[in-house]
Amino acid sequence: MNYFLTYLIYVLILSVIMGVSTWKLFKKMGYNPLFAFVPFYNYFIILKETNHSKWWAILSYIPIIGPIMITVFHVFLMKHFGKRSLMQTLLTIFLPFVYMAVVNYSKDTEVEVEEDLYLTDEEKAAKRKDTFAGSITFAVVFATIIHVFFTQPFGIPTGSMERTLLVGDFLFVNKWTYGFRMPMRPVALPFLQGTIMDTGQKGNPKDDPKSYVDAIKLPYTRLLQLKKPQKNDIVVFNYPQDSVHTAIDRKDPYVKRCVAVAGDVLEMRAGRLFVNGKPEVILGDQQKQHKYIATTGSQLDIPALYKIYGFLPVQETQTQNGFIYDFQGLTDKTAKEIRELPQIIELKEHIWEKDSAAISFKVNGARDAYTKNIDTTQSVFPVNKKWNQDWYGPLRIPKKGDVVTLNQETLPEYQWIISEYEHHHLENNNGKIFIDGKEATQYTIQQDYYMMIGDNRDASLDARFFGFVPEENIVGSPMFTWLSVEGLFPDSGSTYQADKKVRWDRMFKATNTGELHKTSYWWIAAIILVLFFGWDFIMKLFRKKEKED
Repeated sequence: MNYFLTYLIYVLILSVIMGVSTWKLFKKMGYNPLFAFVPFYNYFIILKETNHSKWWAILSYIPIIGPIMITVFHVFLMKHFGKRSLMQTLLTIFLPFVYMAVVNYSKDTEVEVEEDLYLTDEEKAAKRKDTFAGSITFAVVFATIIHVFFTQPFGIPTGSMERTLLVGDFLFVNKWTYGFRMPMRPVALPFLQGTIMDTGQKGNPKDDPKSYVDAIKLPYTRLLQLKKPQKNDIVVFNYPQDSVHTAIDRKDPYVKRCVAVAGDVLEMRAGRLFVNGKPEVILGDQQKQHKYIATTGSQLDIPALYKIYGFLPVQETQTQNGFIYDFQGLTDKTAKEIRELPQIIELKEHIWEKDSAAISFKVNGARDAYTKNIDTTQSVFPVNKKWNQDWYGPLRIPKKGDVVTLNQETLPEYQWIISEYEHHHLENNNGKIFIDGKEATQYTIQQDYYMMIGDNRDASLDARFFGFVPEENIVGSPMFTWLSVEGLFPDSGSTYQADKKVRWDRMFKATNTGELHKTSYWWIAAIILVLFFGWDFIMKLFRKKEKED
């Protein structure tokens, strides 16, 4: 069903419930009781009668913002009828239509006329608390509007995009780069992605409370899509194979480089990327990085190397004759310098053998032993190919309108598209494929897909493992880095960890430009801070002068 038609149905249902719960209260305020059923106008009347800004009514049914605002308006209405105690406020918040209906159908409920002249000191103090709580609420609402509809902060916890995006970088993501994707779960807690907190088994989000109401859902739609992701764009998207969250926009956010778009053919040869038969274009902010195995006669001073190179995840293993170091993400320059260290016996780039499939199997938690079930999230996609991270493809990226052949050989490539991304019922019985109950030998692709791969190829869980990224999973693109702290996130894949320090040279610099020397936006940040604190200082002077007068 169309997004806005579904949205309208929700609004009408909510308006009917609102009308049934409050029509007598509207009558007692001097209005036609039918106005209680009219979307937006019912809350306009409440704001008018309670002496609040009437334009707030337009926020009533905006996804994610609306539930917060409606709750506030309900509290305003109940206080207008004298329901001011803590318990009454809590009932209004958590059982709104039930409690308002009780008040609505009570015979003794009347509008409470409030005169400031006759308020006690305690009542005046309570009113000041209400004003303060209102200010906090609307500050949260304003921040939520920015977060939901314009830009969202995003942290880099892993080294998959080194050395373009560093571990400990914090970015702002532009949600309008590829058109704005409308929220799909309109009732949700602000600022949270998928879960509220880790309350169950540590590291297992499946038993954690969700931050949204999954039963109230809206279909995918995108506004003002003036461009689509292009090759070499750095893109933020929701992890396609997230099995915890059914809501697309609540799946875990990932950031990678778009290396191939719909219709392209991607291939990895000995760890080097080729698109449509041509080697990838290396931008100014990219560096070729590879995995190296070092054999040494004695232990290396890894902490000292960390200070020199900043990012140097490594696994250290002691042997009878010395040490073996498994380095991830060495550039050609770094590899050359490490090779010249006196302890180094051999430093060799690690490349998987051709035609060796990278398949992982699920672990049985009770016995800590591998089962026969393939772990698709840790296996190279698709699982029936003899491909690995370094020898991959050729693979054609599906494009909207493509008609693909379905058989037992091609099904692993398209099954997630059909069943999960394009929401059909898929069955594979006795060598026959059924889509929505009908036998199928072909399928027409319904949206564009992309391949997202990390710049640090040997330390990246990317499209080589989880496969194609649907267009509906695209969030936007990074704008600039507003904070960068080295050593902030521990690296479980490294024997050593970097020391914590702020990278001042990266702050407020543009992100998704491809340029080696990126533009700094320090001056914009400085202007905003000056205006904010300067305006506050000026207003304080005016208030002080008014008091003196």
